[in-house]
Parts: sequence; structure tokens; C-alpha cells
Amino acid sequence: MPQLTLLAVLTAKRGQEEELGRRLKALIAPTLTETGCINYNLHQSPSDPAVFMLYENWTSKAALDEHFAMPYLVDFIARKDEVLAKDMDISFYDEIKF
Repeated sequence: MPQLTLLAVLTAKRGQEEELGRRLKALIAPTLTETGCINYNLHQSPSDPAVFMLYENWTSKAALDEHFAMPYLVDFIARKDEVLAKDMDISFYDEIKF
């Protein structure tokens, strides 16, 4: 089965850049221990420090669904409006095997 890639772009409210970065960094360690997580990489735009991007690869949609149910991610999503300037832009991609 091909891996599933998730690309999420998050934009912090003015003055909330450091807090959003802190919250996103806190997700990394527990996510990397999840079954099905291949990688979970956090990036920040060099031209706009308010913009963060998560690049994630998962072994399956089921593994990603389990990730979305984890208490730390449920809490992050429940409190996202405190720090986000707009909705997260989330895209999904399937790996192409040759």
C-alpha cells in the first residue's frame, strides 16, 4: 500500500508566532512514537515567520485517522483558534510507485 502524505500550512495570529511554534513543536515527539508515522517534519517560512508547514508521511489512512484521535492532537485542534489567523490549509497526497 502506498504511503499517505499530509501537508498542512498554519498561519499564526500577529504576536502568536512563538506560541504556535511552541505548540507545534510539542506535537513532534509523541507523534513520532505513533504506529504508522513515517516522518513528521515541522518547517517555518524564512520570509514570513507566522507561517508554519507540517510535512507528514503515514503508512496508511487508518494510521493517520488514529493520529487525529490522539488526545494531544485533539487538544491542539480544540485550541487552535487561540493562535491561528485562519483555518489550516491541509492537503493529502498518495505516493506514486513506479
